[in-house]
Amino acid sequence: MGYAAFQAIRILLSAVIGFIVALGITPLVTILITRLSFKKQIRSASNAPVFAKLHQKKEGTPTAGGIIIWGTVLIIGGIFWFLPYFDLIDRAQTYLPIISFFIAALVGLLDDILGILRRGPKGGGISINQKLLVYITISLIGALWFYYRLGWDVLTVPFMENIHMGWWYIPFFMFIIVAAAFSVNETDGLDGLAGGVMLFAFAALTVIAFTLGRYHLAAFNGVIVGALLAFLWFNIYPARFFMGDTGSMALGITLGVTAMLTNTALLLPFLAIIPVIETLSVIIQLTSKKLRGKKIFHSTPIHHHFEAIGWPESQITMRFWIISAVACIGGLVIFFLDRFL
Repeated sequence: MGYAAFQAIRILLSAVIGFIVALGITPLVTILITRLSFKKQIRSASNAPVFAKLHQKKEGTPTAGGIIIWGTVLIIGGIFWFLPYFDLIDRAQTYLPIISFFIAALVGLLDDILGILRRGPKGGGISINQKLLVYITISLIGALWFYYRLGWDVLTVPFMENIHMGWWYIPFFMFIIVAAAFSVNETDGLDGLAGGVMLFAFAALTVIAFTLGRYHLAAFNGVIVGALLAFLWFNIYPARFFMGDTGSMALGITLGVTAMLTNTALLLPFLAIIPVIETLSVIIQLTSKKLRGKKIFHSTPIHHHFEAIGWPESQITMRFWIISAVACIGGLVIFFLDRFL
């Protein structure tokens, strides 16, 4: 068996084992978050009238289900530590994404807990400014690691010559991480939506990492893919529990870091097309309200607009999944054309 073939099997096994482990720990996590009363608190009608009207029935649904995703990575990473051919840890490939993944997960868990307790600004947990500070801190550490420790400053532009960015690589890296984190967080608003969108994105990045020969990173992404599949088993409409910020923050930051590690940041508008659209809808709405005093959408992010005009929640999710899958395929086509033509 060739080395690449072995690595392909390793990555597929990592995804399968991730799925099995995540399914196995789901009952335990469900019991835990239920006993701890980790229940979703819906924003008041005065702060978000359209959202409150559409989602009031979800008040009290267990949240912080993202523990399943990062808990699976933690368990498998610990087990594989003792298996030389399956170990996920590699200084150049997985140090930064794994560390970022768990730091963001813990901050997100804190945010979920504060939201459940109705602490923080307007009783909604960590404020946007505080989240931004966390994102900037993580992204700055990552940018400095890439630029000074790994010596990276090259940006791959499909079908064009690579660009040596010099120190501009640092703010660019930070922008990608912060944008990815916020965008995924905005997407987590309907049953199964963020989980499905991230499933396609990380599956595409797994293929890209494997093609580039970054097998540890591909295996790490494979575990996330398997965990997301198991998570979606319980999170599709009607959701047994929600992902919470402990999942969306971890996935968003890891998405950005992985894109930078594979030098596919400019493909993120394809690989993460739904989070991009969700964020643009928020920006457009806020800009219109500030400049014109009028809203363009009934509610944002845009999935709430479609809810408000009568689309069933499951229909919105499935259609967004389809868009995400097609866009990810398009991103992979661009990646392979650029690499092999």
